[in-house]
Amino acid sequence: MFPISDRSRARARLTPGVLALAILCVGGCATLQQIAALRNVDFSLDGVTDPRLAGIDLARVDSWDDLSFADAARLTLAVTRKSMPMDFLVHVGAENPADNQTTARLIRMDWMLLIQDRETLTGVFEDEVLLPPGQPRDIPIRVSLDLVDFFEGSARDLLELALSVAGAGGVPADVALRATPTIDTPLGPMRYPEPITIVSGEVGR
Repeated sequence: MFPISDRSRARARLTPGVLALAILCVGGCATLQQIAALRNVDFSLDGVTDPRLAGIDLARVDSWDDLSFADAARLTLAVTRKSMPMDFLVHVGAENPADNQTTARLIRMDWMLLIQDRETLTGVFEDEVLLPPGQPRDIPIRVSLDLVDFFEGSARDLLELALSVAGAGGVPADVALRATPTIDTPLGPMRYPEPITIVSGEVGR
């Protein structure tokens, strides 16, 4: 049996550390690939569905003249009470380009809704969404806000604003989401360092 030299013994003691470092490097490379994949994902605001204003279904309304007497009275009363709740579903499109070759895993998205460049509601989307390369995904975000908390005007004015947000007549309102995605990686969740602004067009690349 040959004696182990001091140099060999030192090398033997260092082997587990070197192995751990190699594993960490491999994990880090995978993490960087996933981060790069999400960085290249195209996000867009694809529209609004299921709009309701003070309980009134706006899908059947194009202007104030389309309201029944009861609905017009309801909106007028809502303004008097300083409460004009609006609910709708925002559809965020996400597409991981086919040449990414890496599936991104979105696990959270902190967001702020902007209407006509005005900051309004904030929220968190926490459902997991897999983004395989070349396969567009819809990310539905439920929004409920009170218009009188952010905008002034008559019942007619607020109805026109709501219709514009819903894309149902009038001049389209500028609607955007300022979002901060979080992705799952081999080293744990990693959050975007800065928010991105998602509009009716592709962003993120």
